[in-house]
Amino acid sequence: MINLQGVSLQLGSRELLRQADCRISPGHKVGIIGANGCGKSTLFRLLLGQLETSAGSIRVPSGWRIAHMAQEVATGEGTALNYVLEGDRELHALQAELRAAEAGAEGQLGELHERMAAIDGYSGPARAAQLLHGLGFSHPDQQRPVNSFSGGWRIRLNLARTLMCPADLMLLDEPTNHLDLDATLWLEQWLQRFAGTLLIVSHDRDFLDAVVDTIVSFEQQKLVLYSGNYSGFERTRAERLAQQQVQFEKQKAERAHMEDFVRRFRAKASKARQAQSRLKALGRMAQISPAHVDSPFRFSLPAAERHSDPLVDLRGADVGYPGPSGSGRTVVHRVQLGIRPGSRIGLLGPNGAGKSSLIKTLAGELPLLAGERHCGEHLAIGYFAQHQLEALDSRASPLLHLQRLSPQAGEQSLRGFLGGYGFTGDRVFEDTGGFSGGEKARLALAILAWQKPNLLLLDEPTNHLDLEVRHALTLALAEFPGAVVLVSHDRHLLANTVDEFLLVAKGRLEPFAGDLEDYKRWLLDFRRDGGDEQEVASDPKPADGKRAQRRAAAATREQLKPLTDQLKSIERAMLKVENELAELERQLADESLYSSGDQRQIADLSRTRAQRRELLEELETQWLDISDQLEAARD
Repeated sequence: MINLQGVSLQLGSRELLRQADCRISPGHKVGIIGANGCGKSTLFRLLLGQLETSAGSIRVPSGWRIAHMAQEVATGEGTALNYVLEGDRELHALQAELRAAEAGAEGQLGELHERMAAIDGYSGPARAAQLLHGLGFSHPDQQRPVNSFSGGWRIRLNLARTLMCPADLMLLDEPTNHLDLDATLWLEQWLQRFAGTLLIVSHDRDFLDAVVDTIVSFEQQKLVLYSGNYSGFERTRAERLAQQQVQFEKQKAERAHMEDFVRRFRAKASKARQAQSRLKALGRMAQISPAHVDSPFRFSLPAAERHSDPLVDLRGADVGYPGPSGSGRTVVHRVQLGIRPGSRIGLLGPNGAGKSSLIKTLAGELPLLAGERHCGEHLAIGYFAQHQLEALDSRASPLLHLQRLSPQAGEQSLRGFLGGYGFTGDRVFEDTGGFSGGEKARLALAILAWQKPNLLLLDEPTNHLDLEVRHALTLALAEFPGAVVLVSHDRHLLANTVDEFLLVAKGRLEPFAGDLEDYKRWLLDFRRDGGDEQEVASDPKPADGKRAQRRAAAATREQLKPLTDQLKSIERAMLKVENELAELERQLADESLYSSGDQRQIADLSRTRAQRRELLEELETQWLDISDQLEAARD
């Protein structure tokens, strides 16, 4: 058992833990959560004996083998396969003894071979290769020098090396940060089979839900233990917060606009199957929000008022990378893709299939090898990728970054906007060079949002973001009135912000007529049938009958797309009006309004409220009419 008793820890001027107690039984899989900087990684250092507590005691069974994922970027000229093999320290030492014995002391060979067999050492290279393959390394990649990989791929090597180590206790700190969805799903399954005790720091709620059975939450310098997965933690914490009157009031305000929508339309939408997934998503968000009422992050993603239709149109486009003398490497062939106002697209596909290349092409950062790219007159792109963090001026503050974009904007309005992204007080004046990865990601999102795009192109936007910021981003994207194209390994973000999936595989882009569970099954089939050597179809199941059904469903969905687009547009308009109504109700309920005696303001607010209610009724009528049309078309 891991036992922390009365643990206090002070690092510099920060008190991370104060008389904290926590007990973790063997074999449990524990998610460690809390705001960035609260001490999650420091807890691992305490368990590893790399730090001393200020008070209290920590006990880890003395005989336990501990595997810990290094955060430093891997280095060395050895191959990726050998680097991972070295993760099994006993095997690595035994191999060295065998080499020495083969060169001289032959009498030891028999004993050494027996020890190798006892630890299943002869299968070591195959196990290492399997780990690397699961994390996205091709067979040729496994023989490449470690130094030839980028930083993100070297972090993957650290993860594979950790998984290679036989362990009674495994400590993983943000293992999915540099993984795509495919590798995340593979890691999820691997950890489900892990027999030891697991402590994992992660901000991916779906990943935590699938892997852990216990949550340890950093709350006010204490370690609070919750039984169950992350969703269970949210429910329990929301119930506890609801018992506190002040938090209860905040909770009601947080979920009002979503609950109102769901409550009004639950009965009406029973006739329209197309609307059910959207209602379920809004219902989930309404349930989740109360657990985050004390989050410091509340931001919006405003969109440009003008737009074109289509915003971007790719016709017969070959997506890839140009080479010398007009040559090039095509990744996705003959792409036909039009991004219309209100489109909300999630890109799926195996690692290396071309999802990021397609995003770069839509953004205009990667030239076409063939075909055409047409942009609407009023196109305003907001593009987020990891290199956006590197492009930040390290000697400029968050405030200065926005002032450069809008020199005429007032400092107070800029500071108010940045406050929603967690930059308050003097933090807005500090140089970004000393910011963490999470702070830089938040600033990059703030810069993107300030420019009011009508098309968001997001390539893994949640890397470095903690759970609170991811929650705020999910809410903001759910209400964003513009178009969205999203690549993400965060399934919760995908499920709650996009309306359709496109599959990038085998050099093609096709509609994917299924959900994320279907994609998970499709991916298992894809890997089992040989990956890139398989003839890829967009159907999640291989049976011919199922394939035909899904293709027919995809064709039907394409025919109904104009109606579904209208429905989504109306839903977003309704959410906007509901938010305005909620704010008007709040102002009209303020006693100071009446004590001021300003009758004109009261009358103006009342008149505006009546107009918004009338507009909401019109939108509801339109919503029901289009829902009926969709239902009739399907029948």
